[in-house]
Amino acid sequence: MTDKVSFSPLNYHKPDTQELIDRSGSFLELMKKRRTVREFSSEPVPDEVIYNCIEAAGTAPSGAHMQPWHFVVVKNPEIKRQIRLAAEKEERTNYEMRYSEEMKKDISRLETNFEKPFLEHAPVLITVFKESYRLENQVRKKNYYVNESVGIATGMLITALHYSGLVALPHTPSPMRFLNQILKRPGNEVPTVLFPVGYPAENTKVPDLRRRPRNEIMTVI
Repeated sequence: MTDKVSFSPLNYHKPDTQELIDRSGSFLELMKKRRTVREFSSEPVPDEVIYNCIEAAGTAPSGAHMQPWHFVVVKNPEIKRQIRLAAEKEERTNYEMRYSEEMKKDISRLETNFEKPFLEHAPVLITVFKESYRLENQVRKKNYYVNESVGIATGMLITALHYSGLVALPHTPSPMRFLNQILKRPGNEVPTVLFPVGYPAENTKVPDLRRRPRNEIMTVI
């Protein structure tokens, strides 16, 4: 039988209306500046920043509070090299065989290809794993709303990295199981996204993309 949890009073201060508006507006302006980049400086970033951002991601809500995620931080150049080679092998196959013509047309405007030098150039790689089930004393136990929980945590990680002043790229080579082997993660963990993280390279350019405005992504009833 699962032990019951204790409850404590919520530590909450209600902001006044103007403070709510100001805080939400300033956060919106900050997030509008977030951009995905593919060109990274090799300059190291402080470990504490990375660890703080991951710990912030770990505050995400999760189904039954099972926290079905694990984050692997890679700084070792040799391991980054192994990841790049494995990712490029899968990506080459994707471009040559797996991707539809429609998808290749859609991504061609972003000038991407199977080569992923950022996996070595970025000073840090963060791999997000979802724990599809958990093991307690070698007994398989169920996790709940795993995709939703890990998706929320991943979004919080991106936000924390941007708020801290770093840039990142959500990279999703598919299939990604090679990351289990390289990073020595157990079979109940499934890699979902790989983030190169760091500072942008000098003279980095990003595509001029239009974000859908509020009236296109929101309905009020």
